[in-house]
Amino acid sequence: MAEKKSATLPRAAYERELLRLQTELVKVQEWVRTEGKRLVVVFEGRDAAGKGGTIKRVSEHLNPRVARTVALPKPTERERTQWYFQRYVEHLPAAGEIALFDRSWYNRAGVEHVMGFCSKEEHQLFLRQCPIFERMLVEEGILLRKYWFSVSDAVQQERFRRRLKDPTRRWKLSPMDLESITHWEAYSRAKDQMLVHTDISEAPWFVVESDDKRRARLNMIAHLLGSLPYHEVPPPVLELPPRPPSTGYQRPPRDLQTYVPDHAASL
Repeated sequence: MAEKKSATLPRAAYERELLRLQTELVKVQEWVRTEGKRLVVVFEGRDAAGKGGTIKRVSEHLNPRVARTVALPKPTERERTQWYFQRYVEHLPAAGEIALFDRSWYNRAGVEHVMGFCSKEEHQLFLRQCPIFERMLVEEGILLRKYWFSVSDAVQQERFRRRLKDPTRRWKLSPMDLESITHWEAYSRAKDQMLVHTDISEAPWFVVESDDKRRARLNMIAHLLGSLPYHEVPPPVLELPPRPPSTGYQRPPRDLQTYVPDHAASL
C-alpha cells in the first residue's frame, strides 16, 4: 500500500499540469472550429478503468456546442435490425466539431461478444468490417484517435467497492459491471483479439495505463495534444461597451416574484 501511495502523482502537480493541458485543449477546440476539422476520440476499456473521469476533464472547459460526449444506451429494437455501425454514424462530427465516444462501436468486440449479446458470426463480421469502416473515416478526413484504458483486476475491484459505498457514484455500477468480474479472462481474450484485428496504421490503438487516474488523465490528454497538428487561433479583440445612462427603469417589487429559499443561510 505504501508503494502504491508513493507512486501516486501529487495532487498539486496534477492540478497544475491538468490546467495547462486543458488550456491547450481550448486551443484545439478553436482550431477545430475555425479550420472546419472533425475530431473523433474513442474511449474504451474495462468498467471502472477511468474513461468517464478522463472524458470529464477533457470536456470540462470546452464549448458543448463544439465538443460533445456520445454515450449511447443499448440499441432499440429498430436499431438491432440496422447495419451495426449505422447508429454510430449519425453521431460523427460535422465540420468544426469534436465527438468524444464514451464507449463506441467496440461494444461488439467486448461486452456484446463476452456476454453473448451477439452471435459468433456477428462478432467475426465486426472484426472484418471495423478496419474498413475506420479507414473510410480517415480517408474522409476525420481525425480518429482511439484510447484503451488498462486497469488491473485489483484496482478495478477496489473502485467497485468504493462505488458501492458512495451514494453519489452508486449509479455507475450495474449488475453487468459486477458480472464482468467473473469474466475477467474472457474480456482479456476479447481485447487481445480486438487489438489484433483493429490496430491498423490508419487508426492505431493507444493504451493508457490507468491504475493511477491522475497519471492516466494527464498522459492521455498530453498524447492527444501531441498527435494533432493544431495551432493557436488568435481570439477576436473584445471590449466591454460603456453602460448607457438610465432611462428610468424601476425593478418590480420583490414580493411579486417567487424566489428560491436561501438554503445557504442555514449552513
